[in-house]
Amino acid sequence: MRYSAYSIFKEALSGNRMWKPAWREPQPKPHYDVIIVGGGGHGLATAYYLAKEFGITNVAVLEKGYLGSGNVGRNTTIIRSNYLLEGNNPFYEFSLKLWEGLERDFNYNAMVSQRGMLNLFHSDGQRDEYARKGNGMRLHGVDAELLDREQVRKMMPYLNFDHARFPIMGALYQRRAGTVRHDAVAWGYARGADQRGVDIIQHCEVTGIRRENGVVVGVETTRGFIGCNKLALAAGHTTTIMKMADVRVPLQSSPLQALVSEPLKPIFPCVVMSNTVHAYISQSDKGELVIGAGTDQYNSYSQTGGLQIITHTLDAICELFPMFRRVKMMRQWGGIVDNTPDRSAIQSKTPVPGLYVNCGWGTGGFKATPGSANLFAHLIARDEPHKFNAGLTLERFRSGRLIDEAAAAAVAH
Repeated sequence: MRYSAYSIFKEALSGNRMWKPAWREPQPKPHYDVIIVGGGGHGLATAYYLAKEFGITNVAVLEKGYLGSGNVGRNTTIIRSNYLLEGNNPFYEFSLKLWEGLERDFNYNAMVSQRGMLNLFHSDGQRDEYARKGNGMRLHGVDAELLDREQVRKMMPYLNFDHARFPIMGALYQRRAGTVRHDAVAWGYARGADQRGVDIIQHCEVTGIRRENGVVVGVETTRGFIGCNKLALAAGHTTTIMKMADVRVPLQSSPLQALVSEPLKPIFPCVVMSNTVHAYISQSDKGELVIGAGTDQYNSYSQTGGLQIITHTLDAICELFPMFRRVKMMRQWGGIVDNTPDRSAIQSKTPVPGLYVNCGWGTGGFKATPGSANLFAHLIARDEPHKFNAGLTLERFRSGRLIDEAAAAAVAH
């Protein structure tokens, strides 16, 4: 069924009793051309683009929990492409352009809201750094504006301009940045992939990777052995899964926390981020303040995180926005981020024939979803990288050709 105003009207006449499930609940087949491990945004979107762009439909997505139960539903929903380096800027701009046409592409309301993002700067040195980044973005054809203090004040008059520890001197502004409803992204990609024949198999945990003569031939799961020609990893706990194939990857996993407040009336129009005070904030369509914190300073698969991290973050938000000091927080949660040594992702073939890996996105995983999946599908289908992800190989950690852009992650790294 194609969603439209007509379909909504038609279903309303039946009391909304005729809607069909958005995706099937199939039993695993004995063998697939491609198995994708991970039913989050990257895994579901990779299956979608394999079917849509490359005609590969004999695909299974294996998810150990329920669909979208991992980081795709645990992030702060921000999309942007304000990166500087050659290895990242074209990729994230490609991803942002896919976001801009995503809802029409998969016929699902993902609530894409390009409300803009302000990256505040608080010193002359930081201003020069942002000017350099903005110029680099513009040279790549990406929108960027350097705003002075009064231009920022006109947009956000309730920021603490006069009494903050770190005076606000201006901001780097990307108008096309914004937010997207995270779980709708998972549902939309799942529905689109399912309609093209992809099997989405929930509650199916991978417990082993079977190889013959060194080549991947399938996976052992809690629902039995499933064979495949190619195995693509797009899940969390990457180091654990890769160990099943005797492959080590240079990742560190840490909790990353976020919070939301009680709903408020519309207050500010865009995303605001400050590296210096270590916090960022936006307002959801429901009125909640969505606040992003930094990563905990220890490695863990815990989805809770330390109290001192969110306390520090709320102190920073109250310093930037004094009017929020009496706002109540409703809930806090954590997700797991996998960081590489250079803080750029890995999207690569591995030393094991037939095994592909997509990991290490750090705090950039959600904004990368459509671009990452599209290019990962290209890598799987054609067995060679696209020009936009050619630098994201495992080999760069051996050769030293790193893409060192930790500062682009703003507050989280």
